[in-house]
Amino acid sequence: MWTNWSGGLQCRPSATVRPLDETGVRAAVQRAARRGVRVRPVGAGLSFSPLAVTDDVLLDLSAMTGLVRVSGDRVRVRAGTTLAALNVALAGRGLALATLADVDTPTVAGAVATGTHGSTGRTGSLSAQVTALRLVQGGGEVVEVGGADLDAARTGLGALGVVTEVELAVVPEIVLRASQARLPLAEVLTPDYLDAHRWAEFSVFPYARPDSAIALARWADEVTDQPDPQSRANTVRTFVERRLVRAAAVGGGVALGRTVPRLVPTINRVATVLTGSGSVTDLAHRVLVAQPVVRWEESEWALPREALADGVCELLAAIKERELDVGFPLEVRVGPAESGWLHPAYGRDTGWVAVHTATGTDPEPLFTLTAEVLGAHAGRPHWGKRHPWTSAQVADAYPRLPDFLAVRDRYDPERVFSNAHLAALLG
Repeated sequence: MWTNWSGGLQCRPSATVRPLDETGVRAAVQRAARRGVRVRPVGAGLSFSPLAVTDDVLLDLSAMTGLVRVSGDRVRVRAGTTLAALNVALAGRGLALATLADVDTPTVAGAVATGTHGSTGRTGSLSAQVTALRLVQGGGEVVEVGGADLDAARTGLGALGVVTEVELAVVPEIVLRASQARLPLAEVLTPDYLDAHRWAEFSVFPYARPDSAIALARWADEVTDQPDPQSRANTVRTFVERRLVRAAAVGGGVALGRTVPRLVPTINRVATVLTGSGSVTDLAHRVLVAQPVVRWEESEWALPREALADGVCELLAAIKERELDVGFPLEVRVGPAESGWLHPAYGRDTGWVAVHTATGTDPEPLFTLTAEVLGAHAGRPHWGKRHPWTSAQVADAYPRLPDFLAVRDRYDPERVFSNAHLAALLG
């Protein structure tokens, strides 16, 4: 049985294949095509949506890792390489990704396929950094994707084929001074905060400080300083400890809130107060990436940037009005317009709003409310997170969907790479 990271998704594939190279991928796809069964690729299993769920063949790419080559400002990497491994490999060469997600356990191919993003209005998501990729098509042929088709493949949902290699634009290593502090919600919702830094995000607990909402803000700016090897360990430890205090408050608060739901508002206010302030200077991937302390289910929505403030405030008010027991904070990030045809930020500057529930609890009350409130602001769901969308909503929200489907017809006319979830999304 296959289970995703949160434990919320399971399936029993008829076969699980773990190819060692592209030849193995081709052989697996050709066998499946001959037998008339379907194939779904899977990376690290971090997605909360059932993109990888299948009763047929599950193609585990975890053995296809490592750099293929580095040439100037381009790096080619095998699809199953985790973001963590890629960050370390690039750092050893004085290079870095221009944008970083807040977790580094996903694989490169999985992060690209679902539109995984960071939080900066200046640099596009990992999908936007893709300059080429190789994939195995529905008949087992290998194609190097570029040109117009690249914008279909940038956020391909695994619907076009099995990606074996990804070429990404990279930049010289980035040293950031990352800071965190408690700030008024009204302040962090403004461009003066969100656009003033190379990277910025914030989180806010429902029910926290109802008289004057306080957000837990984190931001970072590039500096010319170099990390001090002598002091880095202590500095990073201090910064991480502050983050772990908050994480422990969240985790413990979730557990206590599940036992005594009426305490959730008080727990949220306490967690906000416990979060300290401070800063640390180090390589970007060392200060921006967080390690999960508890497991959760997640739904995330991409709003037009101009709707972000209203969307966040309305969602907080709706959670309070319905008295939902929400022990995790809302997390808010930003990003620029994307060119990927199915990227949730396609064609518009974007604000991202994520909500979470503890694994083992019913996420539907919060996720349904979030879809209603943020959907009314023209929100689009993150493909790797939980959402209720069907093909009619996708068609309304994505003007280049017909172009994507035309590419899919060429790459996978027999729908070897489909499953029930993709059929519901793409028709």
